[in-house]
Amino acid sequence: MAITTAASRLGTSAFSNTAPIELRSDANQAEIYRVIAAIYRQVLGNDYVLQAERLVGLESLLLNRTITVQEFVRQLAKADLYKAKFFSNTFHTRFTELNYKHLLGRAPYDESEVVYHLDLYQTKGYDADIDSYIDSTEYQNTFGDNIVPYYRGFATQTGQKTVGFTRIFQLYRGYASSDRAQIPGSAARLISELAQNSASTVIAPAGSNNGFAYRAPLQGETPNSTFGGSQAFGNGRLYRVEVSSVSKPGYPKVRRVNQAVVIPYEQLSGYFQQVQVRGGKIASITPL
Repeated sequence: MAITTAASRLGTSAFSNTAPIELRSDANQAEIYRVIAAIYRQVLGNDYVLQAERLVGLESLLLNRTITVQEFVRQLAKADLYKAKFFSNTFHTRFTELNYKHLLGRAPYDESEVVYHLDLYQTKGYDADIDSYIDSTEYQNTFGDNIVPYYRGFATQTGQKTVGFTRIFQLYRGYASSDRAQIPGSAARLISELAQNSASTVIAPAGSNNGFAYRAPLQGETPNSTFGGSQAFGNGRLYRVEVSSVSKPGYPKVRRVNQAVVIPYEQLSGYFQQVQVRGGKIASITPL
């Protein structure tokens, strides 16, 4: 049964008619390795794992059935590998969003959930924060000991708030997308909606008609269609170019922003070169 009639456009087709992955008691070695691969894919946000990065000791424990899938997920989320990818160089609110996505398969429902984990981390530390997801009644009732966590925010189910459906699309950017490769970088995705207690807009993943996962700056300074009535370019064809993760002039490379400009056709090539030099990505090009 399809999750939604727009599953193809929203990038959720891969989850339609797909059963959760479970480590069964009679699983052979090949099947256990498939479970391990699924855990890496889920907990690490579909990010590529080098052979040298694999937690061989932890994998051996699962292969020998010394630990459960639940414990594998816990230890992976506490590992230096997870910290390096999602904690060390990420705003903490974004880190909390990703923990909900990776460990519980959904987006935060309200601001109190984010605040709770921020406080828990500050008072009891990193490990206690991770344990709070894994040891929760929600995790146990949903995944138990041996089901690999999965994105469940797309489907209506008991205990799932409706607002979670729209918010998961702010965190999920398509089956082939990695949580470390998304254009907005380390910025939180849900901070405005959670603060206002409002539902999120469903934003289709990369490759949709809305451009390559472009998100306008919060300041609202992005031009929408015209050049403010300016006749500077005469009758020449104008294009709206959306750019993501570009370094602002005069700032270090770590200061990156999204922006949009309206420029004539003859200036496109030069502008693209500037974007490349400043480390940005062209999100979309739209003729006006």
